[in-house]
Amino acid sequence: MKKFKTAIETLKIEARSIEYQLGHLDSNFGSAVSLIKNCKGHVVIVGLGKSGLIGRKISSTMSSLGIPSTFLHLTDGLHGDVGMLIKDDLVIMLSYSGETEGIKEILSVLKKIEIEVIVMTGKVLANVWQDSKHIIDCSVEKEACPYNLAPTSSTTAMLAMGDALSITVSKLKGFKKKNLAVLHPFGSIGKRLTTQACDVMRKGNRNPVVKQTAIVEEALFVMTSTGVGATSVVDNDDKIVGFFTDGDLLRHLQTDKNVLWKNITSVMTKNPKIVYCEKMAVEAAVILKKYNIDNIPVVDKDKKLLGILDQGDLLTEGFLN
Repeated sequence: MKKFKTAIETLKIEARSIEYQLGHLDSNFGSAVSLIKNCKGHVVIVGLGKSGLIGRKISSTMSSLGIPSTFLHLTDGLHGDVGMLIKDDLVIMLSYSGETEGIKEILSVLKKIEIEVIVMTGKVLANVWQDSKHIIDCSVEKEACPYNLAPTSSTTAMLAMGDALSITVSKLKGFKKKNLAVLHPFGSIGKRLTTQACDVMRKGNRNPVVKQTAIVEEALFVMTSTGVGATSVVDNDDKIVGFFTDGDLLRHLQTDKNVLWKNITSVMTKNPKIVYCEKMAVEAAVILKKYNIDNIPVVDKDKKLLGILDQGDLLTEGFLN
């Protein structure tokens, strides 16, 4: 690990910088949460340079969690874009040093148009903040940069504090998983939030199934032809009564050479684990992982067989890792 010494030290310093923020969860943080929660307009994040990059991420996170937000570049704001603000908006001003050029000027403009401002900074006593009422301390003990100059720990801390604000307000506003699904219709998040077991399961000719009157040889043929390595067993109403895998077959063959001609009900697993069709695919994947199984039957509310979930398919679709 010697060759990773610098990397390890960097991560440790940045991790400590986040933990250090626990001491900054004070009345200022609380008042900021209240302002954001009660904001009737947009939460506008303003920043420049590295703080601007962090501001874009905070704004994006807020929007994802049901808090209407947008980012305003400080320089653009001073050249007319501040006109995008309306009285019901709220500004969160980001500057670790408080010495960023243009902050004093834009604060003056925001005061004139009566926009409430929350400050996130590492220098709470900087002169530029002397008239600010809501200041969140994001200071760190030191930067991860070996010269204690390049913004590293400070930007990490500011980003973490922004996440803390976003998630706290989102929870207070009653934001739920179903809301997240609406706001993320595409991409991996949307996929994990909207894809059900029935959307991923194998069905039709790809779904191995035998009647409870079948013998093991027939079950083996079905398992082989579908390439799943398991089969569901159903009654005359297509309700699941058992499950049989190639592992079960191997175990029985060790003690009974005539197992192929036995009725499937004598060797199947009765009352097997199942998932209902409306179960989220990601939740079904957790079940497979928890019980270390490769396949699981998918049923409707009456336990009628609909298909089978295969570990390989879940892996391919990104629900297993």
